[in-house]
Amino acid sequence: MNYDLFLDLAIILITAKVFGILARKVKAPQVVGEILAGLLIGPSVLGLVDSSDFLVSMAEIGVVLLMFSAGLETDLKQLAKTGPVATLIAMAGVAVPLIGGTLTYMAIYHVDSFKGEEFHQAVFVGCILTATSVGITVEALREMGYLKGKVGTTILSAAIIDDVIGIIVLTFVLGMKDKSISPLETIKNTVLFFTCAFLFGYFIYQLMKRYDKLHPHTRRIPIAGLALCLFMAYVAEEHFGIADITGAFVAGIILCNLRDSKYIAEKMDINSYMLFGPVFFASIGIKTSLESMDKTLLLFSVCFVVVALLTKVIGCGLCAKLCRFSGTDSLKIGVGMMTRGEVALIISQKGLSVGLMKADYFTAVILLIIISSIITPMILKVLYSRWPDPSLTETDTAETQASPTPAPDALPEQSGSAGR
Repeated sequence: MNYDLFLDLAIILITAKVFGILARKVKAPQVVGEILAGLLIGPSVLGLVDSSDFLVSMAEIGVVLLMFSAGLETDLKQLAKTGPVATLIAMAGVAVPLIGGTLTYMAIYHVDSFKGEEFHQAVFVGCILTATSVGITVEALREMGYLKGKVGTTILSAAIIDDVIGIIVLTFVLGMKDKSISPLETIKNTVLFFTCAFLFGYFIYQLMKRYDKLHPHTRRIPIAGLALCLFMAYVAEEHFGIADITGAFVAGIILCNLRDSKYIAEKMDINSYMLFGPVFFASIGIKTSLESMDKTLLLFSVCFVVVALLTKVIGCGLCAKLCRFSGTDSLKIGVGMMTRGEVALIISQKGLSVGLMKADYFTAVILLIIISSIITPMILKVLYSRWPDPSLTETDTAETQASPTPAPDALPEQSGSAGR
């Protein structure tokens, strides 16, 4: 066994904590500090910690737990209201970046034909831009207390639907390279997953509801919830080809109406805050490497990032405006959908494996993740400070700010008699 992993974790936790506190001191979201901490200790600057399979797995658990908590805190009534609208926003948030990314690659690398290998690569670049990583936006909204609002719920719903649509688009794009992949198979698996999740979820909810009534506020309930989260993440990824974060979010939705859903969320937040969350956000910075950057790649990377950010704001924002959101709320939705993360990385890796993307372009994807992860919560903080969400009361905002993330130096409340 390689015991260096303990040293890596210690460095990550300390630096992420310090930079998280510094970020809060300058009125920036804590996640921004954690990402910068990863950049500092990663190969690009100090080289204290390098990305490894272990850290990648830890980071994946972190985002799965984050999405599970988001599902637990979801208001199903509000989700039902925003569902149709969120679908339209998600469709626009896929179509506009797909077209924008494709045209950007074609313009920079002078691709003048809508067929052939180079065009396939251009379309794949556009496919990378369709992915939305809602994890950082969720964390920023939770810190500010606006996750449960109409805008926050719409962003969360649209990002989840965006992920499903993005997977279908990815299958079509990969089908351009590998004729053995059937788009109809992916559509069938997606429909089958949500059908099975609904039927299985109803049974689990009734079972957990009864158990919660017999043994309220016991630690066995969060343990069962965590097991459901991990199981749904596994089933979604391995058996249906759906991203694991979607399975984790669905698990949270299944349990969100339990009487002890907030208790489950509190226990999940301790795990996320203490270990998995910092590792996830710091890993984004650690993965960044600028060694292969040249003038052409630099130009492509700048255009790639700018187009990626603007197309999400334009596509999602304009669609939200057409769906009768106010101008400021439409801007919040567009900005909230800008972040890219683990899904973009997964798509890029699949592109590398089938020859649709060169390894050099991976740096551009990392830069997009870094930049979008840093500026999105900052812009959201400015927007919400000037235009608060009217759909939330001051009490709702205060409760959301207090419950998900413990104070920087606070210890979780001990409850020795809470359960066995």
